[in-house]
Amino acid sequence: MKNILNFLVETGKLKGKARRGWMLHGIKNSETTAEHIFYLAILSWLVGKQKRLNIERVLKLALVHDLCEVYAPDITPYDPLLPKDKKKIAEALKKWPKFTNALRIKKDKMKNHSETKAINKLVSKLPGSLRSEIKSIWLDFCKGLSKEARFVRQADKAVNFLQGIEYWKKYGKIQHKLWNRWIKEIIDDPALIDLIKAIEKKFY
Repeated sequence: MKNILNFLVETGKLKGKARRGWMLHGIKNSETTAEHIFYLAILSWLVGKQKRLNIERVLKLALVHDLCEVYAPDITPYDPLLPKDKKKIAEALKKWPKFTNALRIKKDKMKNHSETKAINKLVSKLPGSLRSEIKSIWLDFCKGLSKEARFVRQADKAVNFLQGIEYWKKYGKIQHKLWNRWIKEIIDDPALIDLIKAIEKKFY
């Protein structure tokens, strides 16, 4: 039980870890990683149930997907293209990032290495069955092996879009037209497409 308690204490750190992407956009008191995980779990449960998916699997995927950020950095879609001059970051965020294949491969490789190392460290002292289950679920999410994982991967983008639009309505700092084009390029799940349409109808 001691090791389970230590795991809980470590994952509890995500309650105070603000998501870096919103910080770059200048959003004050933005959502934490734990709040993002909660939002994704709720969305995935509600929409996943309509799709008749394995909801236990869906919820575990949502809960586990960002646990690595206890130790790994929160990498945004703009890394490593962001300028070092903080005054120029806002200008860079006005355009969706475009990478060469070589740079994309390098970025993905570094992200995968960092996050794999982090999740292994986080679960290292858990009982064997729990350690194996969490790592298996996390890898499923990363690679999109199951239909539930492929759904939650897209739901992760959808809930991020929803949060961004909510911040746009409140602060006006999000390039909402850019985000709207982006989400339509990456979402192909019919249920999530319907959700995006509902978001547009409510907020636009």
